[in-house]
Amino acid sequence: MQELVVSEQQLMQFIGQYIWPMLRISGLFLAMPVIGAQTIPARTRVVLAFFTTLLVAPLLPPPPDVLLISVEAMSMIVRELLIGIAIGFIFQVVMHVFVLAGQFVAMKMGLGFAAMNDPATGVNVTILSQFYLLLATLLFLSVNGHLMVIDFLMQSFGTFPIGGPGLGFDSFVHIAHLGSWMFRAALAIALPIFTAVLVVNMAFGAMNRSAPQMNVFTVGFPLTLIFGIFVMWVSLSVFLSSFELVMQEGFTTAREILRLP
Repeated sequence: MQELVVSEQQLMQFIGQYIWPMLRISGLFLAMPVIGAQTIPARTRVVLAFFTTLLVAPLLPPPPDVLLISVEAMSMIVRELLIGIAIGFIFQVVMHVFVLAGQFVAMKMGLGFAAMNDPATGVNVTILSQFYLLLATLLFLSVNGHLMVIDFLMQSFGTFPIGGPGLGFDSFVHIAHLGSWMFRAALAIALPIFTAVLVVNMAFGAMNRSAPQMNVFTVGFPLTLIFGIFVMWVSLSVFLSSFELVMQEGFTTAREILRLP
C-alpha cells in the first residue's frame, strides 16, 4: 500500500487556500449592516464566515506561497481584513444616513431628549433615528441587500486578488469623503420636515409678537410636535424612493472603490 506523503509547501498552500479568503470575508461580516451588528453573536459571524469560505475558496485561483509566520503573511492579513472592512463600512455609512436624518428631524421637532440605546451600535440615538433605521433595515433585507454586499465581496477577489497590492490611498480618501455625502443625503431626507416645522415656528413667532402675554412655548411645543409627526407620516410615502437613491449611491461608490464594471 502506497503511503500518502504531503510536503510542507502543499500543506501551507492548502491552508492558505482557505485562510486568506476567510480573512476578507470575516472583515466584511464584522463591519457590514445587519450581520455586523452587536446583536449578532461573534460566534454566529465566525460560523457564517467559515461556511461562506468553504463555498468560495474552491472557485478562487491558488494563493501565493507564503509562510504563515512571516512579515509578508502579516501584511497580507492586514490587506485582506481592510478590503472586507472597507466594503462593509461603505454600506454601514449608507444605513447611517437614515440614523442621521432621524437625528435632524428629532432635534427640529423637540424630540432630541427622547433617546434610547441602539442595540446594533451600542450608542444612544433618538427614537426617530431608531424608527428610520428600522425601516431602512427592513427594506435592505427585502431587496436582498445583504446578498448584494456579499456579491460585491466575491467580485473583489477578481479586481483585488489575494496577495495583490490591496486598496490604495485614493480608495481610503474616497471612503473618507462618504462622511460629507452622508450629511448631505440625510439633510435631503429631512429637509421637507425641516421646512414644514420652520413654517409653524415662524407662525408662533408672529403670534408671540402680536400677543406677548401668551406663553408660546407652552402652546407651541405640543403643536409643533404633533404637526411634525403628521408631516413625517405624510413624508413616509417617498421614503422608498429616498432609500433607493441612497442605496444606488452606495452601490456606485462600492463599484468605484473596488474597480468593478
